[in-house]
This record gives sequence, C-alpha cells and structure tokens, in this order.
Amino acid sequence: MSVLAVTEHRRGELRDISFEIITAGRELADELGEELNLVVIGGDVDGFAETLNRDGVDTVYTVDEGEEFNHGVYTQAIEQLHAELEPTALLTPNSVNGLDYTPAVAESLDLPLVTDAVALEGGQPVEVTREQYGGKVETTYDIDADQYAISIRSAEWPVAEDAGDAAIESFEADIDESQLGSTVNGFEEVGGGDVDITEADVLVSIGRGIEEEENLPLVEALADTLGATLSSSRPIVDNGWLPKNRQVGQSGKVVEPDVYIAIGISGAVQHVAGMKGADTIIAINTDPNAPIYDIADYGIVDDLFDVVPQLIEEFGGEAPDV
Repeated sequence: MSVLAVTEHRRGELRDISFEIITAGRELADELGEELNLVVIGGDVDGFAETLNRDGVDTVYTVDEGEEFNHGVYTQAIEQLHAELEPTALLTPNSVNGLDYTPAVAESLDLPLVTDAVALEGGQPVEVTREQYGGKVETTYDIDADQYAISIRSAEWPVAEDAGDAAIESFEADIDESQLGSTVNGFEEVGGGDVDITEADVLVSIGRGIEEEENLPLVEALADTLGATLSSSRPIVDNGWLPKNRQVGQSGKVVEPDVYIAIGISGAVQHVAGMKGADTIIAINTDPNAPIYDIADYGIVDDLFDVVPQLIEEFGGEAPDV
C-alpha cells in the first residue's frame, strides 16, 4: 500500500504545489507506514521526474501523454495507475486543474473525497482539517475508509527541497481518445502581461478598500516609490481595474515575496491562500477585526487614504491627488 500524489505543471514548469504535495504526502505516508509515489502526466515527463526526485519519494511514475492539461487524459491515467498501485490515499492539488479531475476520479473509483485540506493526520480513520467561514473556523473530518482522495491547499506545507533517490518508472496508460471529450489545440494566457508578480521581492496589493478605479494611482505611486510591484485581490480584477496577471489568491497566483503590503484587503481565505507565504506581511485596514490581521506581522488600523500618502512622502515620493 502507498500514498499516491499527483503533481502539476504548467507551460513547461512544475508548480510549487508539486513540491508541497511531496511534503504532505511523505508526512502522511510516514504516519501510515507506507511508501510515497508520485505521478507526473504530460509535458517533459523525464525532466520533471528528475526534478521531482526529492527526499522521501519512493517512486516517480511518468505518463507521457500530451503537453498541457487535459481532463480526459488525467482522469484515465490516474484511474489506471490507481488500479495498478491500489494506494490508501490519493493526494491531488486543490488547484483549478486539480478540482477539475479529482472529483471525476473519486466518483469513478468510488472514493470518499475531502477537498482543500490544510492539515492531515494519518490513522484509522485519517483526519483531514479544512477551514470554513473565511478561515475563522477549522473543521476536522474523519475518513473511515480503506481508500480515499484528498486535495490539498497550496502554501500549507513547505516545499520539499532535498534531493532523493527515487525510482523513476514509465507508466503506459491506455488512453481511449474517443472518451477524451476535448482536445488541447493551444494555450493563451488570459490577461497576460510583462509583469510576473510571483517573481517580485516586494508587492503592494490593493483590495476593495480602494473604492474606485480613479483611486488606483495612489497605490501605484506607493509601489513606484518603494520599487515594488502592484498586485491585487480578486474584486479589483473582477471590476476590470487591473489585469488577471496581477491577482493574488486561490483563483490567481500564489506569491512569496520578502514583503507583502496588503492595503484595503480584508483577508478572505481565498486571498490569504495566495500570499501567506510572504516573509513579512504589512496590513492597512480600517477594520481592526479584519482577518488579514490574523497573519500580518505589522498592522495599521487606519484609513488608507490617510496612511498611503504619508508612506509615499516618508520614502521620498510624491503622492498624487485622488
């Protein structure tokens, strides 16, 4: 028996969740007294397998099918590998792709499924912790089954870094193309741009508190003064005030800058999941009970329209009139 973890890649690069799921999987496997196996599907599977060969991984299975994510390929490959290995636990990323195929696989294999896990404790039954009500409540679920599936939230486990000595094996999945239902013909980045917020050392991030698009130049001036990159929570992108590539959160990008300045952001769990890995978090919000203060290292409970101009001037900039 084993723990089987599904890795994830995009546009030729492995995503951080692939290395976080190694840590989560190894911890669970140790508690269960089982092996940890990974599977990488599509893309440069040989290169990915070498990179995924981290300490604690017993075997990396490669499925050389396609380049980018395809629902039918993933579901068929995972179901067939699951039948071959009969793992106790199937771990998947709680990502857009992961939430696409995981329920389908769980339904097909008749596996109980718990999504968006932030903590796991092996045993019989296994205990899975989730957050509810915007992260204000943690709930623990017992899975009393011999086999089960769990999707894990990104940025909850540290990245596995040390090199390992895992076996690398090719798994020949029998993909029935007539059952795929779709074909990937190309890839287009929606709302793309020349800024990658995941590479920024300092992020100035804005939320609903900015009130109007006409007020954005104020935080843009702060970002320019600090030599920082501007990012935002989802409502700003939904309003069309900033492009999608600036969004931080579960439906945006996961960032780990040295400094994250959250301005007018309440701190909903979906946003926090994308930025809580920052080394230093500074929050500016009028609400002293805003959830963002639960994870902030420093907080200013005040009106951003009073605080931000003072910060700009303090660091040698000039605040615009808004």
